[in-house]
Amino acid sequence: MSRLLEEYNNQIKQELKSKLGLKNIFEVPKIKKIILNIGVGEGKEDSKLIDKALEDLTLISGQKAVKTISKKAISGFKIRAGMPLGVKVTLRNKIMYEFLDRLVNIAFPRIRDFRGLNLKSFDGNGNFSMGVKEHVIFPEINFDKVDKVRGMDITICTSAKNNKEALELLKSFNMPFIDKQVN
Repeated sequence: MSRLLEEYNNQIKQELKSKLGLKNIFEVPKIKKIILNIGVGEGKEDSKLIDKALEDLTLISGQKAVKTISKKAISGFKIRAGMPLGVKVTLRNKIMYEFLDRLVNIAFPRIRDFRGLNLKSFDGNGNFSMGVKEHVIFPEINFDKVDKVRGMDITICTSAKNNKEALELLKSFNMPFIDKQVN
C-alpha cells in the first residue's frame, strides 16, 4: 500500500471528519483520480514529437499514456479529424497516491520561483487544476535526453461537494497553497 494512502486511511480521514463537522466517515471527501495531460500542437507536423511526449508522460506517471486525437477538422489551425494532438493518462488508486506523493515532496520543490498553488484553480465542484511549465521537474525524466521542455496540465478530481472541502482535503496531503492571494 502507498504511504500516502495508508496515512489517509489511518489519520487524515478522522481529522477531516472532525474539521468539516461531518457525521459519517463515508462523507469524508477523497481523491478519485488524477489526470495528466500534455498538449503537443507541433505534433501535427511531426509524429515523433507525440511519441516522445507519450514516452515522457508514461515515465512520469508510471502508467501507459494514450494519444489524444482531434474530433473534428479545424482549417484555421490546419488540423484534420483524427490527427493526434497530445497525450494523457488517468491515474487511480495506488499509482495515483504514489504520483501525488512525488508531486508534493519532489516535483514542487524543484520548480523555480515557486510560491505556492493558486486558490482560484478550483472549479466549484471540488476539483483542482494546475499547469506545470516544465515537465523536467519530475526525477524520472533524464534532462540530457529531453528534446524539448513541455508544459503539463494536472487535474485532481475529488469527491468533495465544494471548494472548501476540497481545499481541506488537499491541504491535509501537504499541497502548498498560497495563503493570501497577491494582486
